[in-house]
Amino acid sequence: MMNNLFSIFDPTTNLFNLSFNWMSTILGLLFIPYSYWFIPNRHYIFWNFILNKLHNEFKTLLGLNSFNGSTFIFISLFSFIFFNNFLGLFPYIFTSTSHLTLSLSISLPLWLSFMLYGWINNSQHMFAHMIPQGTPNILMPFMVLIETISNIIRPGTLAVRLTANMIAGHLLMTLLSNTGSNFPSYLLFILIFIQILLLILESAVAVIQSYVIAILSTLYSSEVN
Repeated sequence: MMNNLFSIFDPTTNLFNLSFNWMSTILGLLFIPYSYWFIPNRHYIFWNFILNKLHNEFKTLLGLNSFNGSTFIFISLFSFIFFNNFLGLFPYIFTSTSHLTLSLSISLPLWLSFMLYGWINNSQHMFAHMIPQGTPNILMPFMVLIETISNIIRPGTLAVRLTANMIAGHLLMTLLSNTGSNFPSYLLFILIFIQILLLILESAVAVIQSYVIAILSTLYSSEVN
């Protein structure tokens, strides 16, 4: 019996009405004990190198007016999304970032906190940001409307971008794997090779999407200072 194609994204594994699939979101915590070794291994040194690069880049984007330690919010956001995206590529591990429930839970509080901080502390700057410099007087009401709409849809675009990219790759891999039973044996090697290429592509997408979400969140927060 043919199931719904999107049923592969449903968290159906449960015990005592508790969904076990959503527990995959905390699997990234298993990588934290690497930092407590007396002599760090190569994986931790490589990960620490990546985090230092991200810290310097986020610090540059936030500017001189940013608070000390504010980059750690976006580094933690990058790490959380990266681990969830990457671990979702392994068999029998639920990809929680392919659901709007999780991605909206991340983007909406971040955006809301930026907006509240900006309008409470820098209301004049926020009003000035809604009208680009050099805008004719007759176009100012339209620019305010356009900027307001673009600000409101920002958490939705962040969430949909992450969810759509994760769903698209997983659906494509699922569709190809379901056709394997109908393939002759001499074509299975081609199918396996295509699946390996798709897996490499999805690994790159997992890194890129976590980086894009962190960078865009950093840019949104830099606008309220």
